[in-house]
Amino acid sequence: MRRTKIVATIGPASRDVEVMVRMIEAGMDVARLNFSHATHEIHAETVALLREASNRAGREVAILQDLPGPKLRIGKLEPGIVELKPGDIVTFSCANGDDEVGDHTRMSVSWAGLPSAIDPGEVLYLADGAVRLRARAVRIGEGEVDAEVEIGGSVASRQGLNIPGPADELSAVPAEDFDHLRAGLAMGVDLVAISFVRTAADVLAVREHTTVPLIAKIEKPQAVENCEEIIRTADCVMVARGDLGIELPIEEVPIVQKRLLQTAGRFARPSITATQMLDSMVNASRPTRAEVADVANAILDGSDAVMLSQETAIGAYPVESIAMMAAVARQAEKIAPFERWNDLRVKRDARDPAYTIAHTAVEAASELGLDALVVPTLSGRSARLVSAHRPSVPIYALSPRDDTVRRCNLMWGVEAHSIRHHEITEELIADSALRVLELGLCTRGQRVGITAGLPSGQPGTTSLFQVQTV
Repeated sequence: MRRTKIVATIGPASRDVEVMVRMIEAGMDVARLNFSHATHEIHAETVALLREASNRAGREVAILQDLPGPKLRIGKLEPGIVELKPGDIVTFSCANGDDEVGDHTRMSVSWAGLPSAIDPGEVLYLADGAVRLRARAVRIGEGEVDAEVEIGGSVASRQGLNIPGPADELSAVPAEDFDHLRAGLAMGVDLVAISFVRTAADVLAVREHTTVPLIAKIEKPQAVENCEEIIRTADCVMVARGDLGIELPIEEVPIVQKRLLQTAGRFARPSITATQMLDSMVNASRPTRAEVADVANAILDGSDAVMLSQETAIGAYPVESIAMMAAVARQAEKIAPFERWNDLRVKRDARDPAYTIAHTAVEAASELGLDALVVPTLSGRSARLVSAHRPSVPIYALSPRDDTVRRCNLMWGVEAHSIRHHEITEELIADSALRVLELGLCTRGQRVGITAGLPSGQPGTTSLFQVQTV
């Protein structure tokens, strides 16, 4: 059983139900929809296709909505991709928002404050940092910035524009994101990622509008500084290395990644490591050795999930990329330090018995040689806490809620299935033991540990652990 989860981005290369079925069969656990691209109508169609593909593949898949956030973006280009060469002068125009159609000499920008936020001589980046420009002239009254290309490359419509400094004038959560959020919730997304989080207040601003679990994307220096507060406030954290590698000196990114994953583990929050993990597989059928090592090390650092972006959105090998990610994960998990993780990863909360129950369950699984841990759960919280301790046995989460079953797909080592709702704890424990037999997850005579809460049927009440022979 592979324990590390795989998040795959859906795009033109994978927006087909047959391809989606193969992606699920290859190991996709969570499908990411990037709301920086495509229309709400297209995303709604994609959600319907994913649900159909999940039914055909016989396995639940969670759907993650990724909000664009307060990122500067260029407008539409004609043609869709332009080539910039060293020495070229590009004028960034903010006068008409990002509605103006641009080309290799002139591009519209979505933020009117750009000329006031940058000085001549400062650096700008396009294409995730691959293209570097330097500001030569700033005309605040005309809303324009002239920049000279220093390192050229291909630039596509609606790509991000990175500038130095915090750009605090940008709204932390743009109004457009709330429009996207409402559309996503109407589609039935299971998880929501918030881009360019700077403080915990950014997470709370979105939390006021939804009960869906929120993923804080760490891609700004301010977020790194405030990471503990952000991670405690969010339900999950994503180490988004693309923009992080532009906003910070790139040599600092590996250390920051380890720190963020360690902090997420300490607060029992699932973590996703993202960006360019198997980037060469956008065009090639096999990854580089360095990419394979990067994926393995992210898993050994404690990632709950690893994410594919361009590889499955626009790449030539979306299914093969997922299969490769799954193969690397299975190998890395063979040497994962499970026992050390249980002792050191999670900071237990003396006010909450669920943390102690999770730790005890994992200890019991090791000392008693249990075959599995069975975790009935309404919200998924109990499964998350057990998962955070990284047991060496399978975790079977059982929930009467379909959305909880899907959301557990982001949790390391958790396989989730449905169960009837129970009001009486004894009945819940007995039915859980029967359910893992019915599903073929366990065989008669095996010993499992089962967690439960008193009273039953209420989230956040886990306080009981029982060992049973099924």
